[in-house]
Amino acid sequence: MADMMRALQRLCKWRSFYAGWQLGSRPKGDPESDAVRDAVDARLVMRVELNAMGALLIQKGVFTLEEWHRAVEVEAKAMNRALEERYPGVRATDEGIEITNPEGADTIRRMNFKP
Repeated sequence: MADMMRALQRLCKWRSFYAGWQLGSRPKGDPESDAVRDAVDARLVMRVELNAMGALLIQKGVFTLEEWHRAVEVEAKAMNRALEERYPGVRATDEGIEITNPEGADTIRRMNFKP
């Protein structure tokens, strides 16, 4: 367990890189920077845990890599549909995010997007 914790601690050092990229250089204790660092930590650890779980399940023969790929595709499409429903007038395309008026403009206004 100590080796796992050491590996996770090293991985989470990336929090500073991502926080600096998003917000610029800020000291520890800056509330906005701390929030970004915490979110990055969670995202990195969850990604590692998910990858490890998938690898173990495939190795144990619970499902195949192809089945995993199909399931990820189904879930990605379902999540995309849910986001489109949550944010009317906004949708993802192969090229990026598309915002259509007037629904998209209303969504952006409702969410208080900064100009």
